Amino acid sequence: MSPRSEPDIDSTDTTADPQRPSDHVDGSGPGDPGVNQPRLGPVGYLRFFWRQLTSMRTALFLLMLLALAAIPGSLVPQRTADPNGVVQYKADHATLYPILDKLQVFDTYTSVWFSAIYLLLFVSLIGCIIPRTKHHWQALRTRPPRTPVRLTRLAGYRTVAVQPDTLATTTSGTTAADGTDAATRLPSVEHAVTRAMALLKRSGYRVERFGDSVSAERGYLRETGNLVFHAALVGVLLAVGVGGGFGYTGQRLLVEGQTFSNVLGSYDSFNPGRWFRQTDLKGYNLTLDKFVTKYEERNLDALGQALDYSATVTSQEKGGEKTTSRLGVNEPLSIGGTNVYLLGNGYAMSVTVRDGDGNVAFKDTVPFLPEDANYTSTGVIKVPDSVPDQLGMVGFFYPTASKLSTGAYASAYPDDQNPLLTLQVYTGDLGLDDGVPQSVYTLDTSGLQQIAGRQSDAASVELKPGQTKKLPGDAGSITFDGVKRYVSLDVHHDPSQLWVGGFAVLSVLGLLTSLFVPRRRVWVKVVPRTGAEQGEYDLEYAGLARGEDPNLERAVADIAQRHASDLGVRMPQ
Repeated sequence: MSPRSEPDIDSTDTTADPQRPSDHVDGSGPGDPGVNQPRLGPVGYLRFFWRQLTSMRTALFLLMLLALAAIPGSLVPQRTADPNGVVQYKADHATLYPILDKLQVFDTYTSVWFSAIYLLLFVSLIGCIIPRTKHHWQALRTRPPRTPVRLTRLAGYRTVAVQPDTLATTTSGTTAADGTDAATRLPSVEHAVTRAMALLKRSGYRVERFGDSVSAERGYLRETGNLVFHAALVGVLLAVGVGGGFGYTGQRLLVEGQTFSNVLGSYDSFNPGRWFRQTDLKGYNLTLDKFVTKYEERNLDALGQALDYSATVTSQEKGGEKTTSRLGVNEPLSIGGTNVYLLGNGYAMSVTVRDGDGNVAFKDTVPFLPEDANYTSTGVIKVPDSVPDQLGMVGFFYPTASKLSTGAYASAYPDDQNPLLTLQVYTGDLGLDDGVPQSVYTLDTSGLQQIAGRQSDAASVELKPGQTKKLPGDAGSITFDGVKRYVSLDVHHDPSQLWVGGFAVLSVLGLLTSLFVPRRRVWVKVVPRTGAEQGEYDLEYAGLARGEDPNLERAVADIAQRHASDLGVRMPQ
């Protein structure tokens, strides 16, 4: 048989790679079955996914994902907080609105995708905390590890010789009872070990003696803080989830002089929690006395921009005294277990409408919605009790009216310095008797006849405060009684606020503890000197950090200095 046909028993070139053992065989032959991965099976896959879900990396990723998922809630109005804003968004973005609505963007915090992230984070944190808590509890009850044989390999290693010429003070007259060797007057080994244990205990270390050495460790508070931080996050999630079920939010538009009572029927919109009951509404009244806005008047580039606005309100709880308070931006009013926030403001028109027979068919204050920065506002006046025909009016209000070259009006300033109200008037059936709810801010003009405005022979009705104008076709008259301001209030009741605040503070404290408390181990060892006089020995010091600890060497040096000083031994230069 030729040498080429002989089987290659071991083709490993050990001279080219001396680190390989002589019996190593590369699995590259045609009959090599390769590496077989174990089959996990259903239970194995469940364990794998559970470990992935409960890992700290996944928890941090879900926390970041939750923060990102909350962004849409601040970019578009939410139905729970600003239902009128959602209606306005639908009118302004007719194409985009249906897409966002299907994605539940207008209900971000109760959407399926946000709730899924929320629940996954909740499960991940709990699955991460429980085993770590068990492990930490076992670690707290475990003795410090034995002293390593060679401390020279550890951080901050240093040695101090204990011999007659290193004593810092004279020891004449010292007895063995004072912890010195009776023959050499040197600190005894027992005394050195005992003093090291006492020093480390005073420094906050857990101490264990192993022969002529001391093993000490500290920093378990770091892991405790870490667990407190994650447990507090679970507490925040629980408080928000459970507290939201007992809370509620409601909105109310309140005109100057009007009073709001905290009952269900007084809200313009109301969003209760899952476990809300009407008895949770605490009785109180809130009257809007005055609303004031401060505008920029000096800087021409920002002329008319609102600098601040505030409302003066009179509140009275059930059985209590009346109290006058200021309600401002980011300055909510706390009353009856709720926080009342000032969200928006605008102008309201006080009008009186008389029908064709001269009878008062409508007398009320109608809020108009602002359309631009100068508070050009639009509103609708519906007069279903007018005879012979019902009246509907689409109004435009200009706080500081200015006539353009085109003949149209515009508002030149947001304050009501030259108020003007224009109305397009319609007659016909308003459809209010059909039982179908209608928005108070829109008028369906289909089927109505315009008697004043662009599509009629008569011009729009123009009114200044105090003026009265007759309507075309003997339909009646309208009087512009005056202008008032209104505010949009958001009433929020959240019984979990204190819990969330407490858990938030606890999480910050836990995080700071986990960041700034070092986890370290320190050893002090007595090593007899070979060939030296009786009683002479070396003190060895070293430390080991778990994680980054830039102050470890300094801490070891400080312990060595204090221990040597306590024994009356000079440190080497």
